[in-house]
Amino acid sequence: MNDSVFDYSRLYRNGLPDPAPKWAPFPKYYFIGGNNDPEQIPIEGLIDAAASVLRREGSKLAIYNLGLGPQGYPGLRQFVADKSKKHRGINLPIDDVLITTGSGQGLDMISNMLINPGDTILAEEYCYQGALNRFRKLGAKIEGMKLDADGIVIDALSSQLADLKSRGITPKFIYTIPTIQNPTASILPLDRRHALLRLAREYNVCIFEDECYADLIWDGIEAPPALYALDPECVLHIGSFSKCLAPALRLGYLFAPWEQMKRLLPLKGDSGTGALDQMVVAEYFSKTFDTHVNHLNGVLREKLRVMTEAVEREFGASAECWTPKGGIFLWIKLPESVDVRKLIKPAAEAGLVFNEGPAWAVSADNSFNSLRLCFAMPDHQTIRDGVATLAQVCYEQTGIPIRSGNVQRA
Repeated sequence: MNDSVFDYSRLYRNGLPDPAPKWAPFPKYYFIGGNNDPEQIPIEGLIDAAASVLRREGSKLAIYNLGLGPQGYPGLRQFVADKSKKHRGINLPIDDVLITTGSGQGLDMISNMLINPGDTILAEEYCYQGALNRFRKLGAKIEGMKLDADGIVIDALSSQLADLKSRGITPKFIYTIPTIQNPTASILPLDRRHALLRLAREYNVCIFEDECYADLIWDGIEAPPALYALDPECVLHIGSFSKCLAPALRLGYLFAPWEQMKRLLPLKGDSGTGALDQMVVAEYFSKTFDTHVNHLNGVLREKLRVMTEAVEREFGASAECWTPKGGIFLWIKLPESVDVRKLIKPAAEAGLVFNEGPAWAVSADNSFNSLRLCFAMPDHQTIRDGVATLAQVCYEQTGIPIRSGNVQRA
């Protein structure tokens, strides 16, 4: 037997991502990712739904896509269409609904359909890291759109589009999370939505609407209709069940008219999204969606209150929090003397992980002192202790926040 070591390294293609580290358990204070509250998974309801739908339709699992075509289980597509009409003002046939393996697959499909290397796209200046990474991987040039507490600043976008046009540049699309923006959790008002659509038509720029968090809106806050509801001709739309039910189910959806859908389907790249997951979610949510989501939102809003109070107590005037209108994230700005990237290692050594601002922004120039904390998964005491730990680490590294109430816990 030849004792030489087989060398795979010479076989790898150019441009592979960095190697993955081995999986490690979550640290004590885990404030990253889009995980939800484990106590809110409706386990018994899902068990009952699985038993019911398997007895009725389980034999179809013998066939790829249940023998019902590549767009997904019709029962789930119909539920998505019905919920989108009721809650987001979208009126569409199920032929315009595609079930995807998480919203990430929808991001991949639309990006692959539209982006050529060198294309310019517009994204909110603070933006979902997963989308930015996908766009950059395909060679897109990303221009950041100015945000305020209500989302995209339309006057600034109008000037930006005019400037690009003067340089002979037509952006390929505008990527936006208008309803519970990630990471700021704002909601774009109706007048701005209409203005955004007018600009899209004026400059012939497609709008890529991501509504993954649109189900998670606090009671008493109203969201305007989705952009897709207002003008489906120039909008492509994705959504998800990860945030309103369970991330591990890996279920999302995409809306597009057939002229675009027929170009998207060949890009799906699998033999169908998990059919059993689709069947169970359709069975469960067709009877319980509003009750489940209303309860979940109450739980999440209380966790946000706990986190906001902890940040105010530990950081005082040193932390400026954007006010979430829903969702699972708190976006925080610290003084300009703090570069949050320098806190990552000492925080990890203290058992805490968070999302640093530059990873969630088009540019590090205006985000180096910002961070995102997810409040959905940890319990109340873990939130309080974790924020105290973060403040202690920040103080030790930067002298901020000035110590007063922020005293290290015994």
